[in-house]
Amino acid sequence: MELMKVVEILEEIAPPELAEGFDEGKIGLILNLENNIERIAVALDASSYVLKKAAEMRANLLVTHHTLIFHPINKISKSLAESLRLALDNEISLYSMHTNYDRAEGGINDVLAARLGLKNLKNVEAGRIGEVEPCTSAELASNVSETLQTPVIYAGEKEEIRQVMVVGGSGFATEFLEIARANRVDAFISSELKHNILREYEDLCLIDATHYATENPGMETLCSRLRKISGLEVKFIEQPSGLKAIDKT
Repeated sequence: MELMKVVEILEEIAPPELAEGFDEGKIGLILNLENNIERIAVALDASSYVLKKAAEMRANLLVTHHTLIFHPINKISKSLAESLRLALDNEISLYSMHTNYDRAEGGINDVLAARLGLKNLKNVEAGRIGEVEPCTSAELASNVSETLQTPVIYAGEKEEIRQVMVVGGSGFATEFLEIARANRVDAFISSELKHNILREYEDLCLIDATHYATENPGMETLCSRLRKISGLEVKFIEQPSGLKAIDKT
């Protein structure tokens, strides 16, 4: 299949116009080798590890959530040079779908909400709000950890949680937490929880389930959608997260 036909499919799944302003120039086809596509690799990041795996499977295109180059650069580091070398030597075009895929129907946040069992979903900016069976903070945190297979940290003890908001990635920002408050949310699940947020939002149960674990399910789910629409071979590449849970047994 022609590369630009695959791009059309990806843009139907996550229209570029849904992206935040800071993503301008950082999403879409960031490395266009104008190659024919027979195999597609999908991952969260375009790391050297992922690119090596993509090369091993002879992928012609790597689709990631995070772009290989986010900030403008004047110098090329050894790790970036290695990633670029792997992509160029193995003729792998690169496509990034970031905040547009966060917001898109069936994207990062919809998949995260579904994976955690939220019902009666409401779309609120980049996040999703839904209902869960009544539970305590500890029970919800434990369920999140088990479901996403990741260590979690949480703050804010509540005896009954019913309304939950999720934002995949680094969502512990005032703009999102104020939306949670306005919607009378009991618990907020995202990643990269900072001390100032803990102090300012003591009324909420805050659960940090890591950046990787809150976004990875959405990229994994993308594989089946791409496979079904394109008819091409599509493979998900799981990345080592580097995080380990403590066995308390």
